[in-house]
Amino acid sequence: MFSRLSRRLIAAAMTLTLWVGGAQAQAFDTAATAAYVYDQTTESVLLAKNADTPLPPASMSKLMTIYMAFEAIAHGRLSIDEELTVSQHAMDYTGSSMFLRSGERVRVEDLLRGIIVLSGNDASAVIAEALSPDGTEAGFATLMTERARQMGMNNSVFANSNGWPDPNQRMSMRDLGILADHLIRDYPTFYPLFAEQEYHFDGRVPSNSQNRNPILGLGIGADGLKTGHTSEAGYGLVGSAKQGDRRIIFVITGLDSAAARAQEAEKIVNWAFRQFALREVVSEGTELARAEVWNGTGTSVGLSVAEDVTLLIPTLGFADLSGEVIFDSPVAAPITAGQQLGELVIALPNLPETRVPLVATESVAAGGFMVRLGTAAKVLLARFAPAAPADAPAAEGS
Repeated sequence: MFSRLSRRLIAAAMTLTLWVGGAQAQAFDTAATAAYVYDQTTESVLLAKNADTPLPPASMSKLMTIYMAFEAIAHGRLSIDEELTVSQHAMDYTGSSMFLRSGERVRVEDLLRGIIVLSGNDASAVIAEALSPDGTEAGFATLMTERARQMGMNNSVFANSNGWPDPNQRMSMRDLGILADHLIRDYPTFYPLFAEQEYHFDGRVPSNSQNRNPILGLGIGADGLKTGHTSEAGYGLVGSAKQGDRRIIFVITGLDSAAARAQEAEKIVNWAFRQFALREVVSEGTELARAEVWNGTGTSVGLSVAEDVTLLIPTLGFADLSGEVIFDSPVAAPITAGQQLGELVIALPNLPETRVPLVATESVAAGGFMVRLGTAAKVLLARFAPAAPADAPAAEGS
């Protein structure tokens, strides 16, 4: 226990030991050049390898185009049944394609499926030109960069809508994870599109009708989101999987083959779900400390968590969580039950600390005249009490 002066109050901290079954999980040694693994349920980062380095995102950057299309539909600027005209610029894209023809009109829903399932470079450009402030894909790319900044994606810059190789097209793996999190949370109605394993558009090129996401259909809860590949970027994947009450999001890039990407993605999903589990570490109402009360009808008040605290804990072996109860003491009355008076800070090796509000377990009314008089007397006694004698100096010898 320690204390320090703070605005004439004492900031007290008590160290607790919170025991649960668990152990420090083995760090995942990924073969990807950069990776990011995020437990969406508990908002915990499980792995970050070169996660903030801007890298060529390849087709994974199409997720930004998809997000902005969903946003436009939600705000009424675009309709799912609206038909958009294919430009020559869009048709000229090669690589992954819906094989669209210049001048034809295609429904927005078909274009979205063409981007999500078929990774259509041409479909991305059609959406981009429709939503661009100046009707060009370049104008939309500028808009993408601005919107990314607003969403907290600070290591992303866009030059096009589809990830076509360009030195100015860069995203970090953490930014892609942030984007995936937004897609899942903000647009749950549209999210099932990412789990579709095939899409046949107008009978064109049946060989290009399969979703390239290698972990869909493996029975591990995978339901999204987007692959990417160029010679510069290597093979990458923004993936998500849900098992029980937990969902994870992961991003990998720089693998040397589609097979390596598939193996690495499955390994990450298995690691994230098998090595960690949700455990209750503190129950609602459990009194963790008592704070001294100033000028109240009671001399102290209990501190507890307002609701059960459940954390993501390693599953194997045993481990101690360290916890600190931090609060200002004494607390001035009146105090209302449920009023926040401090924080519980919980730490576990290799995981971010968790800060949980601590609230008063009971109400304490302000004291009357006699209580205030007694408090004033204590202050005066403390102020004028004689100081403890100093130790006598040691005798000096010759």
